[in-house]
Amino acid sequence: MKSLDVSIIIVSWNTRDILRNCMKSVYDKSGKVDFEVIVIDNASDDDSAEMVETNYPQAILIKNEENRGFAVANNQGMKIAKGRYVLLLNSDTVVLEDAIAETVSFSDAHPEAAAVGCKVLNPDRTLQPTCFMFPSAVNMVLSSTYLYKVFPQSRFFGRERMSWWDRSDTREVDVVTGCFMLVRREAIDQVGMMDERFFMYGEETDWCYRFKKSGCKVFFTPCAQIIHFGGQSTRQRATEMILRRMGSRLLFFEKHGGRLEYATACLLIALFFFLRVPFWLARTLVSKNNGRDCLRIAHTYVIGGFYALTGGSGLYRVR
Repeated sequence: MKSLDVSIIIVSWNTRDILRNCMKSVYDKSGKVDFEVIVIDNASDDDSAEMVETNYPQAILIKNEENRGFAVANNQGMKIAKGRYVLLLNSDTVVLEDAIAETVSFSDAHPEAAAVGCKVLNPDRTLQPTCFMFPSAVNMVLSSTYLYKVFPQSRFFGRERMSWWDRSDTREVDVVTGCFMLVRREAIDQVGMMDERFFMYGEETDWCYRFKKSGCKVFFTPCAQIIHFGGQSTRQRATEMILRRMGSRLLFFEKHGGRLEYATACLLIALFFFLRVPFWLARTLVSKNNGRDCLRIAHTYVIGGFYALTGGSGLYRVR
């Protein structure tokens, strides 16, 4: 029996309509590859699972009774995947042309590649920067100042997000984002699946770091393109996601850094949170319509700063 080229894993939480568009693009634009689609529904209450059963009965559907997070859900899919490659694909994406087939072909031509990412576009077809450097104290300071937005072409201020690079050429990178991430099965067998302590954010960073430590490479290629709408699930719990995002960074340092590096990260993240509290409190006073929302964000930053100063584990254990 011929093995499948790629198992496409899509994790969904309350994204029925965009999930439908994503799956349509997968089946329409898969190109000349043998594939299967595995959808993991994280306890959606918007009939996402029912939509998949009705419109795409050929897809494999796993229905979780609770939201188990991005890493756990993807691992569920990987455990039953039959492909030579696994493609992690966000539900809020649209595959363009033969993006899946092109990425598989690229990976076949680069056996040293554990993971490959492609060019990601915003809905208006402008570039959505993906690919990042691994977290470090320097990168955290620079990214938290937002100076990369003021000086996007600076290789210093934009180093973590690589904001100076137009993603027009193929190159080896530290991290490719999980919205479209093609991973070789042999690499998964070598380093293991995603670390399930990362509920959301940071899973791919940790995974890419482990791939690189094992001697494999991570690549970006512009030969394939997708559209990524972004934040369709996370915006439903925006303030909670602030804590999760910073908590994932601390968990990365806890896993891969020394005590001093972790303590420095805790301090920098505490400063990140506390320095933003006065701004949101001021907005609470002057806002006519969104004062309550501004106060909630200020409260979230206070909680985040407290967690960071008291060891940091509270941030990456948020549920």
